[in-house]
Amino acid sequence: MPQPAGAELEAVRERRKQLREKYLRPAADRSPTTVRGVHHLALVCRDVEQTIRFYQDTLGFPLVELVENRDYAGSSHFFFDIGNGNLLGFFDFPGHDHRDYEETIGAVQHLALSTSPEEFEAAKARLEAEGIDYLGPDRGVDNSLYIRDPNGVGIEFYREELGKFEGEPLL
Repeated sequence: MPQPAGAELEAVRERRKQLREKYLRPAADRSPTTVRGVHHLALVCRDVEQTIRFYQDTLGFPLVELVENRDYAGSSHFFFDIGNGNLLGFFDFPGHDHRDYEETIGAVQHLALSTSPEEFEAAKARLEAEGIDYLGPDRGVDNSLYIRDPNGVGIEFYREELGKFEGEPLL
């Protein structure tokens, strides 16, 4: 993907600065959010069993439910526990032709999942044992492991506490 350079890059940075000044309020001045948090993220998968094996067996996210999709006969809707009361859900749509994942407007670029330093190392070892390619420490990125699931979904294991970004509290 081409990146902005020169004057275009400076214009993008200036626009970001303006947006921060206009919209980013100090923590003490922010109103509370209107929701309790993420119940579940819902993504589309190509193959239910392949997705279950990847998330449960390779990544260690327990499957907690598998039912028929209430809105599409024959479609499965299933959930994995991703910690802290949050769920990662998937649908399949048998008989429906879906394009492969592409990074575009409205698509999920990646899911960043907080992990402890110990689990970060364990995830790295599991990925290496399975021969799954990743971008991460020793491969150009600190504190993160980036992978693609069998459906093309980007997953980041982020060695950071919830509510923080690069060591700084956001909440």
